[in-house]
Formats: sequence, C-alpha cells, structure tokens
Amino acid sequence: MIYYSEISLRTQADGEIVDITAKVQKILAESGITSGIATVFVTHSTCGITTVEYEPGLIEDLANAWERLAPKAISYGHDAHWGDGNGYAHVRASLLGASLTVPFTDKKMVLGTWQQIILVDFDNRPRNRTVVVQVMGE
Repeated sequence: MIYYSEISLRTQADGEIVDITAKVQKILAESGITSGIATVFVTHSTCGITTVEYEPGLIEDLANAWERLAPKAISYGHDAHWGDGNGYAHVRASLLGASLTVPFTDKKMVLGTWQQIILVDFDNRPRNRTVVVQVMGE
C-alpha cells in the first residue's frame, strides 16, 4: 500500500530550521499502514531535509558549518545569471539533500532517542514550502 500526504509550511528563510517530526508522525498514523518506510521530500531547490538532535547548540553549529562550506559573501554563478542573490542557498541545499527515508514499525518511526526530522530553509527570503511524505508498507 502507498499513502501520500503533504506538509505546508511558511518559513522565514536564512537558515531557518523547522522540526517536522511530529507532522511526519501524524501522517504515519493517518496512513493506516503499520510497517514500512516513509520518504520525506522537500519540493524546493533551496531547502534540505535531514535528522539532527534539535537543540540550540547544534542549531548554532549547523549555521556556522554552512557558512564555512558555502559562504553567503562570495560570488556564485547562479547569482550572476539570475541576480537573485541566493546562489549559496542552492549550493547548501544540494549538499544537504532534498529527501530522507525513515523506516517505521507499529506506526512509529524508527528514530534514535535524539533524532528529529528537520527542514532547513537556506533561501534569502520567506517562502511557502511543501514537504511531500510518501508512506509505503503494509
């Protein structure tokens, strides 16, 4: 069986991190599927999905790491072509990735004690975002 749902979010951009764990878990509960896998996919090229221990120190560490990996204040070909100033956001999102697959059993995700599913919005302005959750199993 396959179940499809979406999560709609309004983000403030600039590296905002949103914990979507509870929203994904709610979709699993609604799906009627007991065991399988859930794919969580963001439909935007300046966002990414991953798991973290969602706590203030790590949130700060991630922001610092992204600035070291793909600094905002350098030249990007994307910006030269489009002039929108978010080339760094596209690079960061590409490095993080747009999806995550999570196993579940007894309608509960198999996450570690300190793992939460997060969306990271790297863009340079607020946006409406869509996260697709596709649940497959029995």
